[in-house]
Amino acid sequence: MSKERAKRGTLPPAQEQIEKFEKVVEEGNYYGAQQLYKSISARYVAAQRYTEALDILQSGACIQLKHGQVTCGAELAALFVDTLVKGKFPYDDETLVRVRKIYKQFPKIPVPQQLGDDDDVQRLSETLGTAKTCVEGCSSFLKAAIKWSAEFGAPRGGAPEIHVMLANYMYFESPEVDMVRVAQHFVRGNNPKEFASTLVHFMGKCYPGEDDVAIARAILMYLALGNLRDANVLMDEIKKQVEAKQLEFPKSDLMQFINFLLETMLRDAFPLFNMLRSNFKSTLDREPSFHELLDEIAEKFYGVRRRNPLQGMGMFGEIFKMMGGD
Repeated sequence: MSKERAKRGTLPPAQEQIEKFEKVVEEGNYYGAQQLYKSISARYVAAQRYTEALDILQSGACIQLKHGQVTCGAELAALFVDTLVKGKFPYDDETLVRVRKIYKQFPKIPVPQQLGDDDDVQRLSETLGTAKTCVEGCSSFLKAAIKWSAEFGAPRGGAPEIHVMLANYMYFESPEVDMVRVAQHFVRGNNPKEFASTLVHFMGKCYPGEDDVAIARAILMYLALGNLRDANVLMDEIKKQVEAKQLEFPKSDLMQFINFLLETMLRDAFPLFNMLRSNFKSTLDREPSFHELLDEIAEKFYGVRRRNPLQGMGMFGEIFKMMGGD
């Protein structure tokens, strides 16, 4: 008997374990099941039976999340990604399907909109705490999956499909939405039309003056990555959706600047680019980070190198570092 067969002979097929552990979960013994998922999957990893370890961890993460055990499910989801790395699994459609199945099981927590008595306030506080736990768990899982994908065959910035998953979950499930972070992942994704839908949704609930800033930031972030195509797709799609929903597209100097900028980027016209920046300086001052993004755009499209790239960029400097700076 070969060494590999000897290893395989010590452990039963993974499906037997999965069925056994699912019964433990269905009985409500979530903690006991968690220990089984962790300890037994570790044995399969030690035996280099990585695919079966993934099967066990995927099943465990999904069923724990399905039963609302977010901390347990997120822990198994993280171990799932660790096993992808240990087994050196390539980024491909099959593995992406696995990641998506776990992602879809993370709960969506409805937050009450109207408060009556103290009990309502208490329930709201508990709901917000649960929602925060879900977002943290899902974000940690997907960020780890993005890192794995970047190391094993995805584009340098990580799997675009996973970036879109993370952007969506952060936007729709976070108790306090950070549109900068949401945009950071959408622009690394592969679905500008879905990003447009999210921005149109945001326009319907944000404070006055936030809508045009969110749109401008998204366009500039695409351009700062050298992605003129998706910047144009995003703008066209926002306008289409706004018109279809009979909403009003923001009319502001900032939107006028963005429209002029997109036209300018279609030609090799650095003097015109600089003239736009000068003429709309007071408008761009609304969001100081816009100037830094435009410096990045000038470097990407016109080869104008900054003296100290990423210095003084604050939050956006950190974002570009995380995004790979390319």
